[in-house]
Amino acid sequence: MAETPLQMTERLYRKLQRRRPAAKAFSRYYDGEHPLLFASPEFSTQAGGLFDEFSDNWCATVPDATVERLRPLGFRLEDGTLDTAAGRAWKASECDVEIGLALLDALITGRAYALVWKPDGVRTEITFEHTSNALVEYVPGRRRVRAAGLKVWRDWNFEFATLFTPTMVYRWQRPRSGGGQWTGRTAGLSRGEPSHIPNPLGAVPLVELPNRSRLSSRPRSELRTVVPLQNAVNTLWAHVMTASDERALPARVVLGMDRPVREIVDDTGEVVGEEDLPLDPFRKDRLLWLEREGASIGEFSAADLRGFLDVINQAVEHIGAQTRTPATYLSGKLVNVSAETLVASEAGLVAKVTEKQRHFGSGLREIMRLEALANGESGRAESLALGSVVWRDPQFRSDSQYSDALVKLKSIGVPDEALWERIPGVTPDEIERWKQMRTDAAGAILGGDMAALFGPKPDVAEGEPADDQPDAA
Repeated sequence: MAETPLQMTERLYRKLQRRRPAAKAFSRYYDGEHPLLFASPEFSTQAGGLFDEFSDNWCATVPDATVERLRPLGFRLEDGTLDTAAGRAWKASECDVEIGLALLDALITGRAYALVWKPDGVRTEITFEHTSNALVEYVPGRRRVRAAGLKVWRDWNFEFATLFTPTMVYRWQRPRSGGGQWTGRTAGLSRGEPSHIPNPLGAVPLVELPNRSRLSSRPRSELRTVVPLQNAVNTLWAHVMTASDERALPARVVLGMDRPVREIVDDTGEVVGEEDLPLDPFRKDRLLWLEREGASIGEFSAADLRGFLDVINQAVEHIGAQTRTPATYLSGKLVNVSAETLVASEAGLVAKVTEKQRHFGSGLREIMRLEALANGESGRAESLALGSVVWRDPQFRSDSQYSDALVKLKSIGVPDEALWERIPGVTPDEIERWKQMRTDAAGAILGGDMAALFGPKPDVAEGEPADDQPDAA
């Protein structure tokens, strides 16, 4: 028996619910909210909640180092030309800003989503969704063919859900407290809109942006290998701070002397007992009087904490090796490092980012293909599907390194446009402006207006001959 839209909505909602705890846990680790693990019960009892707010947070460094090098600049069609319409639609939805947030969440939780839709029927909007609020289901046996998509959110006293299929869009709602049965949405009934409408795109408009997906397993968070080492680092720091509090100063002991006590007397002056006399090592006179002959003072050395620090440094190095994060991000030290050495140290991170550009780029092309379909441009949509994404160079180099490389490429005949694309941070719009400026300069040369290349001409006073006209005298 075929599954009804309501049954599909409930099934996908339960699937989304099962994903939320893991996504929330990874998000908390990124924010620095780490539970203290790997500590003995005795230590936990002694420390209590002393270290609840402490974390030496490397879970933020790893995804931040990657996402800052993932910057899409534009989209190319199948023939290699720049799609200016896609660029305008991208900026109109502020995707040049929102994409950084979406890719960061994809690195942290394993997934992010993008929705392409025309909410007002006029302008296409692209919005990005967190993995806790969206889900895409694929056709069995076909990993890249979307069968359905679900988006959920809460507002006031209701919980809303929208189920997208290639042919229909089902819009549901139910009371926020207590759950209950999903019913058709009533928000648009006053405007004559039905609860369920046909899908004008003919495709599921929700696109998944998975991180590190594999053929046989689900997308993976960048923090999966970092979290265990992060827990170990936090516990080691807790031990360091506890030891520094109790064993940071040498401990002294008095040998060959009775325990100092003082008498306890009652109201009549009779001695009724004795109590230990506290010894204050920080008394003002800084002297301890020993009244028995032969008494001496011994000393226990302060605790050596370097062993803890060495293990912490080793754990941080393991984080860098497993996530291909350069040591410059983890230690922050740059001492007598040449440019070539710095480039070599970042080779692993650059390779990882280049790989992610390829995988995330597939999802971004699909987003812009849906944008073209929403605007009725099927030809451009097909060309975008076979096109490519223009990314910023993931390798950070100095200006002199870029200049030297571009000059060498120019010497072997690489066109100017191809060289401009290699300059970091240069957008396709800027390249188009440079091309127009070059065309204008060439036109000025052909027209004989050489002075225009070096600035405006000076004004000629009335009655005086121009510089290019002979004097009448």
